[in-house]
Amino acid sequence: MKYIFGIDLGGTTVKLGLFDQEGLLLEKWEIKTRTEDNGKYIITDIASSVEGKIKEKAINKSDVLGVGIAVPGPVVNDSTVLECVNLGWGVKNVSEELGDLLGVEVFLGNDADIAALGEMWQGGGKGYNSIFMVTLGTGVGGGLVIDGRIITGANGTAGEIGHVTVDFNEELSCNCGKKGCLEQYASATGITRLGRKLLANSSEPSKLRDFEELSAKDIFDSAKEGDKLACDLTNTFGRYLGIALAHVAQLVDPQVFVIGGGVSRAGQIIIDVCKDHYKNNVMKSIKNTEIKLAELGNDAGIYGSAKMVLK
Repeated sequence: MKYIFGIDLGGTTVKLGLFDQEGLLLEKWEIKTRTEDNGKYIITDIASSVEGKIKEKAINKSDVLGVGIAVPGPVVNDSTVLECVNLGWGVKNVSEELGDLLGVEVFLGNDADIAALGEMWQGGGKGYNSIFMVTLGTGVGGGLVIDGRIITGANGTAGEIGHVTVDFNEELSCNCGKKGCLEQYASATGITRLGRKLLANSSEPSKLRDFEELSAKDIFDSAKEGDKLACDLTNTFGRYLGIALAHVAQLVDPQVFVIGGGVSRAGQIIIDVCKDHYKNNVMKSIKNTEIKLAELGNDAGIYGSAKMVLK
């Protein structure tokens, strides 16, 4: 049997998965991401964990096809990350460093791109070969796969839908330095910001006033129960997301959009509130592009990383 390791490197934890050559997940586990001293221990920690699993399972190193790793930063040449602020890294050739420690080939990719690849392979995008994945979490990310290949762009930033401008009247700046980015309205923090603003400017009764610390989940749950202000908020969210998806569709024409990230746990309401806004903002020939929910959850990164090795 041949083996693959899929790794998803996050700012808090490193998720690792052991797969067979058919893509079956045999085991998964996590280790802590040690970001102290500009993340100098991260690569050696990952190598030690992989080596430990190889020893535990009595795997012959020659039977390891490779290691795929997803990182939270722009990647070039499938080997080098340009910057990972959350890890303390600047330019770093992760493939070379980890490959030298393990003695196997290592493939590198951006975490959102790799999640898209994983969802295309074994998740919400299965059965398609051109997908665009949107991750709605603390921020908003995107990953583009066309004809089975990740598209990264010249600077590793292709697919950054979170920084598509959707409101030219916004006065507050996004973390990226622009104003009116999708991330300011469709991320978990963006949705709650809209909620607090609406509650402050309205005297209308709402269940949302009962929450001490309003969350995106509270807003979507209340909308499902018919709360008017919550419904207004989710429709605003859906309008911005639908417009952004329309812009993407006009440029890259994916077969399907896959919506993931923590906010997507709200379920079908995410699709329902953005679909009409999407259709109202695209040309006729692409009005019926499917919009689906992701299925792999937190495992999308390890699946996509494993798929990188299989090509």
